[in-house]
Amino acid sequence: MRRIAPGVYLETKYPSVQLGIIVTDEGLLLIGSPPRVEDGRNWLATLEDYGEPRYLALLDSHPDRVLGARIFDLPLVAHDWTRQLMSNWSDIFKGGARPIGAEADHLKRITGVHNAVPDLTFSECIILYLGDREVHLWHRPGPTPGSIWVVLPAAKVAFIGDAVTVAEPPFLGEADIEAWMNTLDDLRSSHMCAYKLISSRDGLVKRGDVNDMARFLRKIPWRLERLGVKRAPPEAAANYASQLLEGFKIPSARRDHVLLRLQVGLTRLYSRLYPPET
Repeated sequence: MRRIAPGVYLETKYPSVQLGIIVTDEGLLLIGSPPRVEDGRNWLATLEDYGEPRYLALLDSHPDRVLGARIFDLPLVAHDWTRQLMSNWSDIFKGGARPIGAEADHLKRITGVHNAVPDLTFSECIILYLGDREVHLWHRPGPTPGSIWVVLPAAKVAFIGDAVTVAEPPFLGEADIEAWMNTLDDLRSSHMCAYKLISSRDGLVKRGDVNDMARFLRKIPWRLERLGVKRAPPEAAANYASQLLEGFKIPSARRDHVLLRLQVGLTRLYSRLYPPET
């Protein structure tokens, strides 16, 4: 476990997720969960050295970071939209049924998904007071309508979910690109300049990574608009995936998986922006 600031740690050993813990006099706030049950139990065992878990924050509804929450007997904190979406999910998840280029695609049939539905939600902001800690949770849409950050103003640390990814492109299927760009502007504003930024995929990220994320996102709307004007079918949006992948150095063993993530994400995003005429 990597120490980010006094009482703030980052767990990096689980596939596709970077997990956080905030240590307080009244227990631990956990940020994210590994998707595999065995990894979740291993993490819980590791946490015994730091304190008693009190809350688990879900930064959005991505399967990689919410499915594992079903084994945590804790209040689950998330945005209202995340709860609304997850409440409509089946209690059974089959990773291979509708793959999206996620780590969760590799999971076989699992049950108990409804146990991962958040029970403490908010719309814009909530502050948790834990011992001597003041923990802010802010709504910052973009990767999903329900994306949030966990922010420690005193420690100058912010867990920002998928707002910035570095090694691989994010899933775009629930994205609002305009809102996402606004979120990145917030990261580049003066009030965030002293913060350490923790990505849910890549851990500690730099200011240049925020700019790179913005450049990547700016490539998407005009491409989809060009297809929308022609009333092209949703499948046509997937053809842009290879172009968008050119800016990333993806190991050959992961290229097909990451390409699928972009193809599915672009197709879903295009379908929402340009629904078929009836």
